[in-house]
Amino acid sequence: MAKKHKPAESAGRKNKTAGTHSRRSRRNRFGNFCLILQALISVAFMGVVILLNMLPMRYLVLVGLVLLFLWCITLTSQALRRRRGVIGKAYSLLAILILSIGTYYIAKANDVLGIITSGGFKTDRMVVAVLENDPAETLEDAADYSFGVQFEQGTENMQAAVTEIQNQLETDIAMTEYNSVQEQAQALLSGEVQAILYNQSYTELMDQSVEGYSSQIKIIYRHEIQTELNLGGSAEDDSLTKEPFTVYISGLDVYGDERDGENRDSERSDVNIIAVVNPTTYQILLVTTPRDYFVPIPGVSGGMNDKLTHAGTYGIDVSMATLGELYQTDINYYVRLNFSSLIEIVDILGGVDVYSEYAFTTGWESGYEMEVAQGYNHFNGEQALAFCRERHNLADGDNQRGKNQQAVITAMLKKALSPTMLLKANSIINEVSRDIETNITQGQLTSLVKYQLDTGAEWTIQSVAATGYDGQDYSYSMPDTPVYVMYPDEEVVNNIIHLANVVEEGRTLTEGELLN
Repeated sequence: MAKKHKPAESAGRKNKTAGTHSRRSRRNRFGNFCLILQALISVAFMGVVILLNMLPMRYLVLVGLVLLFLWCITLTSQALRRRRGVIGKAYSLLAILILSIGTYYIAKANDVLGIITSGGFKTDRMVVAVLENDPAETLEDAADYSFGVQFEQGTENMQAAVTEIQNQLETDIAMTEYNSVQEQAQALLSGEVQAILYNQSYTELMDQSVEGYSSQIKIIYRHEIQTELNLGGSAEDDSLTKEPFTVYISGLDVYGDERDGENRDSERSDVNIIAVVNPTTYQILLVTTPRDYFVPIPGVSGGMNDKLTHAGTYGIDVSMATLGELYQTDINYYVRLNFSSLIEIVDILGGVDVYSEYAFTTGWESGYEMEVAQGYNHFNGEQALAFCRERHNLADGDNQRGKNQQAVITAMLKKALSPTMLLKANSIINEVSRDIETNITQGQLTSLVKYQLDTGAEWTIQSVAATGYDGQDYSYSMPDTPVYVMYPDEEVVNNIIHLANVVEEGRTLTEGELLN
């Protein structure tokens, strides 16, 4: 009887063995799949890091060795098959997940960097406005209206917009010409004309001259005109690591969502700082100019003086030309940011240590009340913004506010230029993509980061502020109304020109020169 059972037992053993081999085969196939997938994800991760082009070669080699080491751990765990290689498979899946997320975010940062560095163009938005209670809702509804126009400011844009409107309506429009946008606003509200055509960036000038203008009108037509800015900067990727250059840092007194639908390229700037940079001597000179500095606007005002902040109304290139003429230097690059980006950058950096010359309390102007101590203060993003905005609680008003803005920029640069913080460049880029713009190319920006990581240089950052004398005067942008202005102190301006020349020529600034 026992012999009769042997074939059945043998068949059972064979089936059990076959099942075991089948399970082992499936585990082996899954283990091999993990190995191959981890290898592919590692290659993809390395590829996007190389494309980002921020890491020097030794860092790239280190990243490659780490990826290889991680893959070898998976290989070893599967080769030894300890406890069926379950731990190795779990480790490999975790590595694949982390590398996949890293690959996605680095690739995204590369795309976002392209958005940030897509400057170099200026967009002017020409609009047609009618009274709020006017029945016209579209341009066609206003075809037989009398249009108020002016060709004194922004002549080319006005002519282009008139042509576009007439082409769209397929008829000539009736026009009444005025000398300024302020006269246009008054004419519309008084009923002299039924519609006016103007650059939307002039709206604030119209509001200042004609009380309640914006609340009494509606926009029925918009036409965008995009112009390439020929600022003369080098197109070579490594140019900013070899030769001195100057960057205009423009700070807009708006938050990110407040700019939606507005003219983002022609806005008044509350922060006007130029950074004279020498990458071979590792020197940066920050020069702050008060927003109310009374200076001519090249190519616009015909020699008549205007407030510096009004230059931004005609485009960021006009602000750069105005400061370039004032300080007798070429400004080929700009970085424009608003208050949202300042908060985000400071928070990503983990806060900044800012030196304040005075103790004071921030108030309604900043929207955030806090006590500022004389000496160093550690600020988060919101606190740094409050410090930058305050002027009414400062004895020297706007002059001191400019110095405080410099102090924040200096603190941010010092922290951002440290090697550990530079590794957070991707996070910064992702966070501020909507609120910051520059005409520095993507290649130039990544070359700068790579250069700093490679050299580990300690930069000397020094600051100087232009000063002047308070007054009231008629400006080019507001010729009918006297406004507060600051007349430049020519001696201070000449000293700033000297300091900029010292940095550009590769000499070292002394404390005595900065104090003069």
